Amino acid sequence: MAGKPLKKSRLHGVSIRQLVEDIPEGFSTPDFQQKPVPMALQEGKNAIFRAVVCGEPRPKVHWQCTKGNLSNSSKYEISSAPGSKEHVLQINKLTGEDTDVYRCTAVNMYGEATCSTRLMVIEVGFRKNRKRHKEPQEDLRKELMDYRNLLKKRAPPPTKKKPNLEQVWQLLMTADRKDYERICLKYGIVDYRGMLRKLREMRKEHEDKMAQYVNAISNLRHIKVSKEGVATFDLELDLKYSGSKIYLYKDGEMIPYGFDNQFKHCLRQLGKRYHFQIRDLHPEDAGIYQVKVEDVEIFSTELDASAIPARVVVPLAEAHCEEQGDAVFECVLSNPCPNATWNFRHRPLQLSNKYEVSVSPDGLTHRLVVRGAHFSDMGLYSLGTGFHSSSAWLVVEAGKDKGLTTTSDYHQLQARRGGKDGRSDIYGQGRDATPSTRSRSKRGTDAFSKEAQGPMSYFSKSLVDLEVQQGEAAVLSCTLTRDLGPGAWFKDGVKLSAQDGVTFEQDGLVHSLLIAHVQGPQAGRYTFVAGNQRSEATLSVHDRPVIAPDVTEKLREPLVVKAGKPVTVKIPFQSHLPVQAAWKKDGAELVGSGSSRGVQLALGDGFTRLCLPSAGRKDRGQYSVTLRSEGGSVQAELTLQVIDKPQPPQGPLEAQDCQGAGVCLHWRPPQDDGGRALEHYVVERRQAGRSTWLKVGEPPTGTTTFTDTHVEQGKKYTFRVRAVTSEGPGEALESTEVLVAPEALPGPPSTPAIQSASSQGITLTWTAPRGPGSAHILGYLIEKRKKGSNTWTAVNAQPVPGRKWTVVDMRQGCQYQFRVTAVAPSGPGEPGPPSDAVFARDPMRAPGPVRDLQVTDTSNTSITLSWAQPDAQDGDEAQGYVVELRGSDSLQWSPCHTGTVPVTTFTVKGLRPQEGYFLRVTAVNDGGHGQPTALDTLVQAMPVTVCPKFLMDSSTEDLLMVRAGDTIRVPVSFEAAPMPEVTWLKDGLPLPKRNVTFTKDGLTQLLIPVASLSDSGLYTVVLRSLEGKEATYSFPLRVAACPKAPGPIRLQENVPGTVTAEWEPSPDEAGDVPLHYEVLTRSSAHGPWRQVADHVHTNHFTLLGVLPGHEYHFRVVAKNELGASQPSDTSQPWCIQRQRDRFTVKAPSYREPDLSQKPRFLVGLRTHLLPEGCECCMSCAVQGWPRPSVTWFKDDQSLAGNPEVYSTDVLGVCSLIIPSVSPKDSGQYKAVAENTLGQAVSTATLIVIESSS
Repeated sequence: MAGKPLKKSRLHGVSIRQLVEDIPEGFSTPDFQQKPVPMALQEGKNAIFRAVVCGEPRPKVHWQCTKGNLSNSSKYEISSAPGSKEHVLQINKLTGEDTDVYRCTAVNMYGEATCSTRLMVIEVGFRKNRKRHKEPQEDLRKELMDYRNLLKKRAPPPTKKKPNLEQVWQLLMTADRKDYERICLKYGIVDYRGMLRKLREMRKEHEDKMAQYVNAISNLRHIKVSKEGVATFDLELDLKYSGSKIYLYKDGEMIPYGFDNQFKHCLRQLGKRYHFQIRDLHPEDAGIYQVKVEDVEIFSTELDASAIPARVVVPLAEAHCEEQGDAVFECVLSNPCPNATWNFRHRPLQLSNKYEVSVSPDGLTHRLVVRGAHFSDMGLYSLGTGFHSSSAWLVVEAGKDKGLTTTSDYHQLQARRGGKDGRSDIYGQGRDATPSTRSRSKRGTDAFSKEAQGPMSYFSKSLVDLEVQQGEAAVLSCTLTRDLGPGAWFKDGVKLSAQDGVTFEQDGLVHSLLIAHVQGPQAGRYTFVAGNQRSEATLSVHDRPVIAPDVTEKLREPLVVKAGKPVTVKIPFQSHLPVQAAWKKDGAELVGSGSSRGVQLALGDGFTRLCLPSAGRKDRGQYSVTLRSEGGSVQAELTLQVIDKPQPPQGPLEAQDCQGAGVCLHWRPPQDDGGRALEHYVVERRQAGRSTWLKVGEPPTGTTTFTDTHVEQGKKYTFRVRAVTSEGPGEALESTEVLVAPEALPGPPSTPAIQSASSQGITLTWTAPRGPGSAHILGYLIEKRKKGSNTWTAVNAQPVPGRKWTVVDMRQGCQYQFRVTAVAPSGPGEPGPPSDAVFARDPMRAPGPVRDLQVTDTSNTSITLSWAQPDAQDGDEAQGYVVELRGSDSLQWSPCHTGTVPVTTFTVKGLRPQEGYFLRVTAVNDGGHGQPTALDTLVQAMPVTVCPKFLMDSSTEDLLMVRAGDTIRVPVSFEAAPMPEVTWLKDGLPLPKRNVTFTKDGLTQLLIPVASLSDSGLYTVVLRSLEGKEATYSFPLRVAACPKAPGPIRLQENVPGTVTAEWEPSPDEAGDVPLHYEVLTRSSAHGPWRQVADHVHTNHFTLLGVLPGHEYHFRVVAKNELGASQPSDTSQPWCIQRQRDRFTVKAPSYREPDLSQKPRFLVGLRTHLLPEGCECCMSCAVQGWPRPSVTWFKDDQSLAGNPEVYSTDVLGVCSLIIPSVSPKDSGQYKAVAENTLGQAVSTATLIVIESSS
C-alpha cells in the first residue's frame, strides 16, 4: 500500500490513497464532499463534527483522535442516517481535556480518504489558570467546591436551533442563482436538478399566496455587514393594504423590532422601501431571517457566522518577564479574524526577529512572543480586530544578579499606567491616603520606590498628580531620604507663601502642601525644591454640575401618568462651565426626534428637559440624565410608569365544539396588563350573519377557559374575549368561526356481497358501518335498481335488524344492483356503495373454447391477439375472456391483465425484446372458465417488417421557394419497420455542415437556420432498410431575395402636357426570378404617394394630364414574388410654370397680447432615497414670461460651477444630474426660478444610503 499514489481530492486538506492498480468502471475511491470544520467552544457545550462522504461501494467511516480511540459511548456519539452520506461525531459536555486534533477516515475496497480537524475548548472560571498535575489534595477539594458553586450560578448554555428544511427552501427561493451551490452544500442538498424543479413548483404556489397581500416585490438585497458591524438588508414592497402587518423571523421564531437605533433589530421605511438593521452582532445572531406579511413569507436571507465581526473571548493578560527573557501574549477570539493586528503603544507593531506572531490552525487563538525583552519594550500591547480590541501590559523585571529597573524607564511605565486606570504601581507602592476620596492620583515623573532607589536619589516618595473637585481639600506630599535643609514650594515657577492661601507642613523628612478649599485658579504645576533636588506634580481642579438635593429626592418617587397624556420632566442644575446633557432610557441613549410625536429633549440655561407629547406603554422604564462638563459629570435617575388599558389576551383564541356540552374557549393572559391588576375577563358571542355581540360570561382572572352552553346545534358562532382592569376593558381577542355540529348520523354500510343468485331470488350480505353515530343501529333499508337505470326502488318498507337478506321480487333474466342504508335513532345515514350487477337467473354453463386465435401484430415489447367467440352449442354465452402467457423456458401460465377482457382482441405489453412466448385465451361467464385455446407456435416479441416508403399527399408542393435569410424547415413523413437509415443529399452530394437533419418516429426533417442563395438546388431523401431496400424522394428548393432598387430616374417632356420617367433597370432584372416595376407619384414633398402604374415590364413610363403650376415627384419600386425593393426617388420634382395675374393683399392689423407672468412651478422637486454610486436626476417644470432662469442650491450653497454636477433646461423642464452619488451629497436641494416679475422656489431632500462592505 505504501507504493500506491495519492489522488487529489476536490477539497483542500483531504488525502486519498488508492489501494488497487485499476478501479472498475462505475466504482471509485472514497472522497469527502464536506469536511468537518474546526471549532472553538466553551467548556460544558457539545461539539458536533459533520462529514459528507462519497464513494462506490459505500465506504465505512471511522473517527479517531491523537489521544486514543473514541470508545466511550456516553462521551462520544457516532451516527449516520441509513442511506445518507452524512456522518456525525458528537462530543458531549466538553472539558479542557477534549482539546485535540480529530481525524475522520473513510475506507472501501479501492482506497481510503482521510481529513483532520481541530477542536479547541475555551475554559471559563477558575479552570483557566488551574494546575493540571500534582495539585495538593486540599487545593483540589477547595477548587471542586468553588466549581460546584459556579455551576449553580451559571445559566445553562444556549442551544442553537437548527433551521428546518422548509426555511432552507424559502431561502433558496429568494437567493441569487450564484449562491445555490453554496447553500445546497451547507445544508446537505445533493440533488441539484431536483432542487431546481422543486423551486419552480414552490414559486408558483408562493406567488398565489403573496397575491393576497402584495402587489409587487422588487430590489431584494441580502444581508451585508458594514464596517461599523451593522447587518442590513432591504426590499421594495407594494402592499395591497397599508394596514397589513409585517413580521420578522429568525430560524422560524418571531423576533420584535423597533423603528429607531435604540433597538437591536430596527426597521426603517421610506415609501415602499423597507430597510432592516441588526446591531451589536454576536455569533448567536447568525441564522436565516424571514420577512412575513401577515402569514405569508415574502423574503428570506441568511446571516452567515463568518460575516459577524470577531469578539474577544479570552482577553490578553498582563505579562511579566526578566530582562533578556521572552514574554508571551495570547488572545482567543469568538471566530477567525485574518485581519487582526498587533499594536505596541497604540502603534502598529513592526514585525522583525524580535516579535514572533502566530495563529492557531482554527484561527481563534492569536499569539505574540517578544524575544529578548528590554526595559524599552515595557508598555501597552493590544490586539485589534477592526471592531474590538484587547490590551495588556508587559512588565520587564531586573534579574537577581543585575541592577534594578532604571528610574526613567520605571517612571515612564508608571506615568502611562497611572494615566490609564489610576492603579497602584507595579511594585506595590500604594496611593497617598491624605487626598479626598473622590480625587484621582497619577504617579509623578520623579516617583520611584525604595527598591528602585539609585545611589544619587534623595526622594523615597515623590509628588503625585492630583485631580480634585472644586471646594475640596488637596494635599501634595513628598518624602526625602535625608535632611537637605528647609525646602521651598513653587506654583508654575512662582514661589508660594502663606499669603497665597496654602499651608506648609513638615514632619521629619515628610514635606506637605495643604489647600483647604481648592478653587479653579489654584490648578497648575507644583514643585518642591530642597537643596539641588526637586519633585513636580500637577493639580487639576474640576467643577462638575450640581443638582439640588431636593430635586434628587423628588426624582426617587416614580412618576405615574396615564397613556396618551403628555409628560414633561425638567431638572434644574448649577454649573460655571458649558454643560452637555445625555438622556438614556433603560441604558439606551435617547435622541430627540424633532417631531410633534417623538421624544423632545431640550437643554437651557440652568436646566434640561425631557418631553413626551403622548405617553405610551412603550415609554415606561428607567430614565437617566448625565450632565457633563469639563469639570466632571453628575447623573440623575427617575422611574416613569405609564398606566393604560390592558392589551388583548394572547392568542389564538381556541374555540372547540364539545359535542353537546357547548363550545369550550381557551386563551392566554395578556402580555401587558397596562400597569393595573386584572379584575376579570368579558366573553362575548356573535352568531354568523348577525352584527350584534352578546355578553355570555365574566370569568375571573385566575382562569383562562370558559364554556358557553347556550348555543344551538347546526349554527356558526364567533367569540371574543377582553381583559378588564380599573382603567376599563382592553382590546378584544377574536376567534375564528366555529360550527356547533348536530348529532351525528350513521355512516354508510359496506358494499353488498352476492351470496347466491337464481331466478327465485338473490341473497345479499353486508357489514355494519363505523364512525360517529353508528353505535346504535336500529336496522337497514335495502334498495335495488336495474342495470343502466338511475332510479332506486325500496325492497323493504321497515328496517331489517340483520345483515343478510334475500330479494325475491325480480324479473327473470334482468341484471340488478343493490345498496344498503343504516338507520339509527338520529335518522337514516348515507347509502352504501352499490353492488356489482348480477342476473336474476339460474346458474349458467361454462362457455366453450374460443375460435380462430391468431397474432395480428407484434413489436419489441408487445404482441396483439384476436379471436372469435366460442360456438354457442358448446356452452352458454361468454361474458369475458382471460389472456395468459408463459415464457419459452417456463411451464407456469400467468394472466396478462386484471379482471376479464370484454372484447375479442387484446395487446400484451411489457415484453422483453426478441424473446419468445406461448399465449392462450379462455372464455369465462357466471358458469365458470371454459376450455383454454393456445397458439401452436412460439411467438417472438419483435416488430413486423415494413418496407420503407414515403407518405406524400396532394398538398405537397413540387417546388419550394424561400426568401433569403429565412429559416427553412422541410418535414418528410415515411413509414418503415424497423427504423431505416435516412440520408439527405443536395445535388447528389452530402449536405453542408450548417444544415441540420432530424429523424424520429416516421418523420425526418431538414433545418436550414439562415437560408442563403447557395442553398438552392435539388434535395433528395434516401431511406435504406436493413435488408438493403431503398426509397427515394426529391424536391427542388429555390432561395431568392427581394430585388435591388432601380437606378436613378430621369424626367423629360416628349409631348406637351405629359412627362416621361426613365430609370436604370434593377441589377436583379437579368436573374432567374422575373420582376416588374411599380410607379408612384405625389404632388408635394410631404404628401402621400399614390400608385399610377403597376406590373411595368419596361424601364420607362409616361404620365398624362400634367397640369401647369403643380409639382410631380416620382418613385419607382422593383417587385418579384418575394417582395419589393427599396424605392428609387427623383431628386427634383417636375413642374411646368403657370402665368398668374398680379393682385394686392392687405394684411390685417392686430395687437400683441400681454403674456407676462411671474415664475411658478408646475411640477415640484421630490425626495430621493438612493444607494451609494447610483445616478441622481432631480427634475421640475417651471412656467413664466419672460422665460425664467433657474439656479440650483445645496444646503443654501449655490451649485454653479460645481464640476461634480450639471443641470439642463429644456422648454421649462429643469433637471439637476449627479452622475454618482456619495454620502456627502445628502442634504437639502433647492431650485430658484427668477424673472423680472418675481421668483419661485422648490425644495427636496436627497438621502444616500452607504453601501455595506
